[in-house]
Amino acid sequence: MARAPGRSCPRHYRYSPTVFARAAELRARSLYVVGGLYGNSLALEAVLALARRENATLVFNGDFNWFDVEPAEFERINETVMGEIALRGNVETEIAGEEAGAGCGCGYPEWVADAEVGRSNEILAGLRETARKFPALRSRLGRLPMHRVAEVGGLRIGIAHGDAESLAGWNFSQEALRQRPERAGALLAAAGVDVFACTHTCLPVMREFDSPRGKRLVVNNGAAGMPNFRGTRFGLATRIATEPSGEALYGTRIGAVVVESIPVPYDHGEWLARFDRVWPEGSPASLSYRKRIVSGPAYDLDQALLARESAGALSRVA
Repeated sequence: MARAPGRSCPRHYRYSPTVFARAAELRARSLYVVGGLYGNSLALEAVLALARRENATLVFNGDFNWFDVEPAEFERINETVMGEIALRGNVETEIAGEEAGAGCGCGYPEWVADAEVGRSNEILAGLRETARKFPALRSRLGRLPMHRVAEVGGLRIGIAHGDAESLAGWNFSQEALRQRPERAGALLAAAGVDVFACTHTCLPVMREFDSPRGKRLVVNNGAAGMPNFRGTRFGLATRIATEPSGEALYGTRIGAVVVESIPVPYDHGEWLARFDRVWPEGSPASLSYRKRIVSGPAYDLDQALLARESAGALSRVA
């Protein structure tokens, strides 16, 4: 039986974990993986400033579009992001085409309410209308790759929007990593990487795994363009580097490399004013996201830290 739009995962979203068992396409001393900007141009400016301060490599791993239905904002965000290394998420994949059967392409699991799924489909439809005004940008979005392999300090890093087998996969969500870690561990092993950096599921999580080759890690940055923890007003990015940052919220070390969650500070008042102007009360984005933008989700920092069974090496920095 076919799944409803917004819950389905189209066949062309899928790939084998073994696609990551290839030579790295990029090498860096400091790498930022930035997922889930969601059209927040102020967060985009903030993460660009963070990366430039240390001459870091930036990878935008999907869903940099979402709330940016104003044409000028849409154009500016996409031109800027695609000037860096960019991967497509389900949002970019869906707005690049006209097939509406997947809805937003989120692949939502059963624990997400139908009302939330329906509103996401409405947001995507509005964003696709905006994208139609920019055929050249749209074509470029559709050609973006779904995954990359990077190397930092000898560590192999798989990067995708969803998980190790789907653009919109939820195997690396905090729910799955807590309840079914063995599945994620198997995917990590099949991918042949030391770290898998992802986003998509909107809540951050860092989970360690043991393997014959030593500690391995899945790190999900949640969202760069929205708050990720209760009572906070900043986004998050994943930083992987040979030297630690003094600004990390939490992280871990694998050999000579640190993997950290870094705050993405942006002007909260200005962003909320822009959001309310474009998505007024009663709109699908306001109903689904305004509360989170104002005060964060019902999720605390300690919930994001999942150490492997044999050790408790994950650390809260501040």
